[in-house]
Amino acid sequence: MRKSVARKLYIAAKLCVMAAGILASSTAGADDDLMSAARQIFKPIPSIVPAVKDNPITHDKVALGKALFFDPRLSASGVISCNTCHNLGTGGADAGPRSVGHRWQLGSRRAPTVYNAVFNVAQFWDGRAADLKTQAAGPVQASTEMNATPARLLNTLNSMTDYIVMFSKAFPNDATPITFDNFAKAIEAFEATLITPAAPFDQYLEGDAYALSAQQKAGLKLFIERGCSTCHNGINVGGQDYFPFGVTERPITSLLPRDDKGRFAVTKVPSDEYVFRSAPLRNVALRPPYFHSGQVWSLKQAVGVMSEIQLGAKLNDTEKDDIVAFLNSLTGQLPRIDYPILPVRTDTTPKPSMDK
Repeated sequence: MRKSVARKLYIAAKLCVMAAGILASSTAGADDDLMSAARQIFKPIPSIVPAVKDNPITHDKVALGKALFFDPRLSASGVISCNTCHNLGTGGADAGPRSVGHRWQLGSRRAPTVYNAVFNVAQFWDGRAADLKTQAAGPVQASTEMNATPARLLNTLNSMTDYIVMFSKAFPNDATPITFDNFAKAIEAFEATLITPAAPFDQYLEGDAYALSAQQKAGLKLFIERGCSTCHNGINVGGQDYFPFGVTERPITSLLPRDDKGRFAVTKVPSDEYVFRSAPLRNVALRPPYFHSGQVWSLKQAVGVMSEIQLGAKLNDTEKDDIVAFLNSLTGQLPRIDYPILPVRTDTTPKPSMDK
């Protein structure tokens, strides 16, 4: 394992050991000890929209980004939108193992959730996009996804009067508001609002000892003591760093396809083969199937697989059930999203194309 990855695991594990030490320090005030340990590892999701770098969040920009997120006419075929693969009604991800793109092509990985993605260290499973703006610019151009080009996209947007007005309001200081960069910034602004605060676990971290059930507290304690929080920590309970998929044991082929070498495709460093960004576990109960390969449909099974291949530990049924109960406490309040009425196409709007 690469030294930097090993050190990350060491530091994270040390933090979890310290937290576990708090749990073992006394039997009196066990609830207080558990809450104290959890606060060292996790943070609650804030109730306000976080700021993003070099892109002030405004009402007009969010409204524009929302329209763009749902508009399938930005794809070459006219049938695929951002919401197609990051469906806000199914946990911010697709409903199947791999998303279907242009000309019914299957994507190579399970689409990651867009909810709370603003809190991740980077975007995509391999972290190839540093932020949501960079991520938004990718799928629209990918031949297996929306299969458009920046030129086609700009032609489409400039052909509709309402989009011209919306871009002018969202970017009032730009001489030419409709640009590919502003398109990505608007989607980033909208996606930054897709946060899910006030989960039972957030309320617990904020001091409400009764926000979690006894079983959920037992699951949280196991989650820390068994080492799950070594990789799944921080505000998003994951998504903060990169780790090998299969630390102690190599997963079966269906869970780890040979042609998907993870972060290696980005860094070209051999030791980054099969290294992925840790999955953020916020709202995880809402979005089966699991893992980047999307081959596990049961959350309980996913917990069992991870404990064996990442931690080298086999959990019994009760322990799995307790951890699943804790993971259910990570489901927050999803924002209410009304489907937008999109700008009307004109005679100059590019026609749909199913060409390769």
